[in-house]
Amino acid sequence: MRMLDLIEHKKRGGEHATADIRALVEGYQAGDVPDYQMAAWLMAVRWRGMSLAETEALTWAMAESGERLDLSGLPRPWVDKHSTGGVGDKLTLIVVPLLVAAGATVIKLSGRGLGHTGGTVDKLGAIPGLRLFMETAELVECARRAGGCLAGHSSSLVPADGLIYALRDVTATVDSLPLIAASIMSKKLASGAETMVFDVKVGRGGLLRNLEEARALARTMLAIAERAGRRAVALLTAMDQPLGMAVGNALEVNEAVEVLRGGGPRDVRLLSVALAGAALWAAGAADSTAGGESEAAVLLDSGAGLRSFEGIIGAQGGDTAAALQPGGLHLRGPGHKVSAPAAGVIMDIDAHAVGMASVVLGAGRSRKGEDVDPGAGVQLHVRAGERVATGQPLATIYAAGQSRLQAGMERLACAFVLAGDNTGPSAAPGAVPAKGALSAGNALRARTGGLVLERIEAGASP
Repeated sequence: MRMLDLIEHKKRGGEHATADIRALVEGYQAGDVPDYQMAAWLMAVRWRGMSLAETEALTWAMAESGERLDLSGLPRPWVDKHSTGGVGDKLTLIVVPLLVAAGATVIKLSGRGLGHTGGTVDKLGAIPGLRLFMETAELVECARRAGGCLAGHSSSLVPADGLIYALRDVTATVDSLPLIAASIMSKKLASGAETMVFDVKVGRGGLLRNLEEARALARTMLAIAERAGRRAVALLTAMDQPLGMAVGNALEVNEAVEVLRGGGPRDVRLLSVALAGAALWAAGAADSTAGGESEAAVLLDSGAGLRSFEGIIGAQGGDTAAALQPGGLHLRGPGHKVSAPAAGVIMDIDAHAVGMASVVLGAGRSRKGEDVDPGAGVQLHVRAGERVATGQPLATIYAAGQSRLQAGMERLACAFVLAGDNTGPSAAPGAVPAKGALSAGNALRARTGGLVLERIEAGASP
């Protein structure tokens, strides 16, 4: 089919043949399909969706658009982790070192930020000297030396996904379930991992707003993994409130290091341990998820995870002294305080509003290819449910220039819902959405402070 025919076919709800999807991906990668036509097709997919067969075909077309990693000379298990993205989600920076400390080999291929959600590559870019874009031989060598690697797209690995990923970010097609699934799974299949753990965020701070969408995405990814002969597990996790207290690039690396040092926000620690534990169980390195979590917690408390992070950063040429020193990465300017206009209880902190504030401050992108400011972002000082006094700092924002600070303040003003002193903290919403609670998995939710809503294993019907 011609590109115009493919757009028209999908616009009317038709299903593409595998050969047509492969031709589309190859044409865009070669530059024969222009951005405006690919953007039109992406929007048609956003509204009409794709079948599992189409999604699997798109996944493999992108995975095979470049080289694929051969991990056969590296120690098993070969594990990978992915998040659908959320506000303040710096868990990869903690989970990957924990898995490496447990003896796994992890080559984590990440992307830049999408919409209001941050990207791991942007966060790691705040570390001076860190090499993020390497060819396949370099990635394998990095993993050989340090047990793991934290990298972005390169010219040789899943290049088609890198191109499409950047276009989705600026065409309002980020929240398409099949496009999300294909993007994630193309990187997983190309990375050579045998075991995968997925963190599927649910709530206004992520790309998926309800449990039904999250289940559908998780089951699609797990089905593709199973058909490819991989082991996989998915955790559906709450994303209505910001994760942790830091939203921005350098800010989030600093907070991740704080957690690796045994401190940091409780929610970041709990989810990091839960994801690492699920991965260890799926890889056969633990008898149960609870056992995997216990091992991950020991590795975190012993400093083994921090040492693995140091090894990875060093192997990629990063400044370990700056990265590992508490609060070591520089922020943009002295910061500007955002204070409570009155006394009362913080009833809610809208993760989406905080994420958008971070974007306009400079930590995210409004246009394709735009640079981010590593030192920009939002440092929260309060959580939902806390009582505050008039004038008490709610957050500190960092940005270059008064115009960005003003735009960030306006966005952030919408994030905090403050009730008067006659309202008690018990009225504040919890991390788990009131609707959609499940009868199964109570023990898991209890261990994770209610942050894990559901666990799905490979074999579930998409």
